[in-house]
Parts: sequence; structure tokens; C-alpha cells
Amino acid sequence: MKIKRFFTREKPASPLDVTPFADIVFLLLIFFMLSSTFVAEPGIKLNLPKTQTAEIDPDDKIIISINSDEAVYLNNRRSSLDNLESDLKKLLMSKDASVVLRADKSVRHGMVMDALDKAKLAGTRKLAVATEKKF
Repeated sequence: MKIKRFFTREKPASPLDVTPFADIVFLLLIFFMLSSTFVAEPGIKLNLPKTQTAEIDPDDKIIISINSDEAVYLNNRRSSLDNLESDLKKLLMSKDASVVLRADKSVRHGMVMDALDKAKLAGTRKLAVATEKKF
């Protein structure tokens, strides 16, 4: 009996079956997808372009700028937040242009929202907020 055991070869170990592991991973994935909450933050409705690299024609845009001192400029002319709506209406009557809002990082969020509201009240159909690209 001992001789028989000595000459018999051991069977190689069977390969590890990963099917149960994959099942558990997919079940965990489904669990976390169903249990997570998605918060929809209220935002500003903008008329965004359909392409990823859309640019506004430079001749066809009106620029509202707000600097760090919270001074408002309309096409590089000094204006005020109170007069912004009427000044913008005059410019929009002559052409159907896109309005671009450029605001310094340090400007209060409320002032930016007020400028966006004034632009919307003036009848702006195309509105964009200028940002810097992150590299």
C-alpha cells in the first residue's frame, strides 16, 4: 500500500473559480447604485450650444464684466447694476446677440445672480458665463 501511494502523482490544484467573486462585485455595485442619492441642484437655465467646442462669434456678442471692485461694465463702458437692464435692452434691439457675463472670482455670488437676472429681463435669449480653463 505504501508503494502505491508513493508512485501515484498528486493531482494539480484546480484553478480558482472567480465566478462567485464577480457575482458579489456586481451585487455590491447594484446595491450602491440603488442606495445612493442623487441631488439635483437648482441651476440657471441657459441656452447652451449643441457642440462641445462651440464659440460665440466675436462680432455678435455683448459682454457684461464685473471687476473685483464690483463695478459693472457693458461692452467696456462703465454702467451700473440698476441701469444694466435698460442699457442691455438698447443693445439687444439693434442685434440678436449673445450675452457673455464675465465676473471676477472675488465678486459676491448675489451680484452675479443679479446681473444674470437683469440680462434675462432685458430679453436675452443666449446667455453664457465666462470661465477660465483648468489645466
